[in-house]
Amino acid sequence: MRVHEPLIVALTLLLAGCTRSGMDSQPKYNEYKQGALFQDGQVLQSAPPGAVAREDAARAREAGNKPAITADLLARGQDMFNTFCSPCHDRTGTGNGMVVQRGMPQPPSFHEPRLRTADDAHFYDVISHGYGAMYSYAARIPPRDRWAIIAYLRALQLSQHAQLSDLSADDRARLTAETTP
Repeated sequence: MRVHEPLIVALTLLLAGCTRSGMDSQPKYNEYKQGALFQDGQVLQSAPPGAVAREDAARAREAGNKPAITADLLARGQDMFNTFCSPCHDRTGTGNGMVVQRGMPQPPSFHEPRLRTADDAHFYDVISHGYGAMYSYAARIPPRDRWAIIAYLRALQLSQHAQLSDLSADDRARLTAETTP
C-alpha cells in the first residue's frame, strides 16, 4: 500500500459513517409554515426593533454627502443615466425612451420648468423611493451613483436650455468664430 491509500480508506469510512447517522438529511423548517422553533410559532422572523442592516449606516452617511462635481463624476453619471434612466426617459431626458415607445406610460420630461427648478433632493428621493409608475432604484443604484446621475441630469438640462448670453465673452467669441464660414 502506498502512503496515501490508508488516508483515502479512512476518509471513505468517515464519510460513510455520516450517511448512516442521518447527517445527510437533517430536518429543516419551511419558512412559511408553522414551527416550534420560536415562541410565536412562526419560522420566518422579522428583525428585532432597532436592527440596522450591515450596509445601511454607510449608505445613509454616503447619501448625505453630495460629492463635488468633477468630469469623472459626470462621466459616471452619464453611464448610469444611460443604463438606468434612458429606457424610459431617453438619452436626452424628454421622456420618450424605448419602453415608452412600446406602451409604458410616458414619464415627464426633465426639461419641464417644474423639474428644471426642482432641487437635487427631489431627484435623489425619486431614485431612492420611486415615483408614480417608476419603482425604487435604491437596491440597484448606490448613493454616490445617484448623485452622479443627478449631476449629469443637471448638465443635460443645462445643455438643452443654454443661452448664448450664459457664456463668457471669450467663449462667445470662440463659438462664433467656429460657426462662421
